[in-house]
Amino acid sequence: MSDTHILLEMRSITKEFPGVKALSDVNLVVRAGEIHAICGENGAGKSTLMKVLSGVYPYGTYDGDIVYQGAETRFGDIRASENAGIVIIHQELALIPDMSIAENIFLGNEPRKRGAIDWKAANRRALDLMARVGLQEDPDTLIKDIGVGKQQLVEIAKAFAKDVKLLILDEPTAALNEADSRHLLDLLRGFRERGITSIMISHKLNEIEAIADQITILRDGKTVETLNIKADGVDEDRIVRGMVGRELSSRFPDHTPKIGEVFFEVKNWNVRHPISADRQVCKNESFVVRRGEIVGFAGLMGAGRTELAMSVFGRSYGVWESGTIIKDGKEIELKSVSDAIANGLAYVSEDRKAIGLNLLDDIKTSTVAAKLKKISRHGVLDEVAEYKAAESYRKELRTKAPTVDEGVSKLSGGNQQKVVLAKWMFTDPDLLILDEPTRGIDVGAKFEIYGIIQRLADQGKGVVVISSELPELIGLCDRIYTVFEGTITGDIPRRDADPETLMKQMTSTKKMQTR
Repeated sequence: MSDTHILLEMRSITKEFPGVKALSDVNLVVRAGEIHAICGENGAGKSTLMKVLSGVYPYGTYDGDIVYQGAETRFGDIRASENAGIVIIHQELALIPDMSIAENIFLGNEPRKRGAIDWKAANRRALDLMARVGLQEDPDTLIKDIGVGKQQLVEIAKAFAKDVKLLILDEPTAALNEADSRHLLDLLRGFRERGITSIMISHKLNEIEAIADQITILRDGKTVETLNIKADGVDEDRIVRGMVGRELSSRFPDHTPKIGEVFFEVKNWNVRHPISADRQVCKNESFVVRRGEIVGFAGLMGAGRTELAMSVFGRSYGVWESGTIIKDGKEIELKSVSDAIANGLAYVSEDRKAIGLNLLDDIKTSTVAAKLKKISRHGVLDEVAEYKAAESYRKELRTKAPTVDEGVSKLSGGNQQKVVLAKWMFTDPDLLILDEPTRGIDVGAKFEIYGIIQRLADQGKGVVVISSELPELIGLCDRIYTVFEGTITGDIPRRDADPETLMKQMTSTKKMQTR
């Protein structure tokens, strides 16, 4: 393709933060009408580069040049880039929880009639946009009343509402199940056919291989290479080699499970929606976990996996109706999160930024937050013990940070997830529930997280993994439950687990025989 088809050039982009050079002489060329992927490990500089492009980091805060549509461009803020047709969907959702879906989609861009906002028109257009991204909700529904996956779809619909020429998507499918991810990728293909250019950051390499025309790989804030998918014969292993600078022979560490007896059991669990009392989200669900076992939960978005996990964890979701929890042969009542922690349960949320961490805290404060009594004497926190505990987990989990005094907001997604894991490991749990533990994490960091999960299981703990990525569940878990519309429909051992079997049980009310 000739240079006349070049839509965007970023030349010698360098961006520094205090004590850190996030980008160093990065170059990027994007041609009109293509889907251009940017890959790299967490902390490689992908999101930073896109924030430079979109004006989040305005002209004057970085070195280098941006040439867009043949002219040098100097965006002073994100509104300036949007006016030029560049729309970015951030990995961190930028939605207002107490406003409706429609209000968020058209915020600052509301349809008007005779000078006033035309909410009827807004709702009609919102329904059309929501249908395009597969979001089936009332446009008047508040953002705080839908899950993080559906919130991501709202962000995408919000971008579609604008006159976009260059669409930037930072981990757009991280919160989506496989069906919704396929739908989004089809939308991007449709955009390409209409001449709209997309830049996509993703850690899902199978999606990158399937949809991208070109891939630019960053490593440690520098451009490694740009590959043409078809011409260069690119596959996932080739992308991984460029990202990490080495071969990864397997995506999962070798592991021989040491599974013991059943120690945790949930029987006939029934929970109703916290707002819609007539909606049952957990319907007579029962499951067991054995010591040393990694148990997966698979289901489409809205199936009720997170709702089940949170309601078991101290009834922290919904209105509990009935059901029994048995641990080590004794019935226990977990009426609060404190009860759950005291009885050896831990829950790692799917949304580490909003729920899993306080982004104003440092690593050491975050690590001990869930069980302060463990390092307190007569109600006074032992700061030496706090530091030692945090430093121990930093080394054990290989969290990349100069000290445990580093703010968690400055860490990459993979390292933030390690801090969340440390926080709950510090509580000495017998059962660790992990909700989307590798969402938004690169392939190298995933490998490390998998190893941590396996080590926890080898210590005799039970581990529950909720994931929207079927290959992850199949590669990591010893047994997988499938969930459909609040009902457990299958209990599938690893030897029998394949995508077709899981998907069949994830989309059917007919139950398989429990193994």
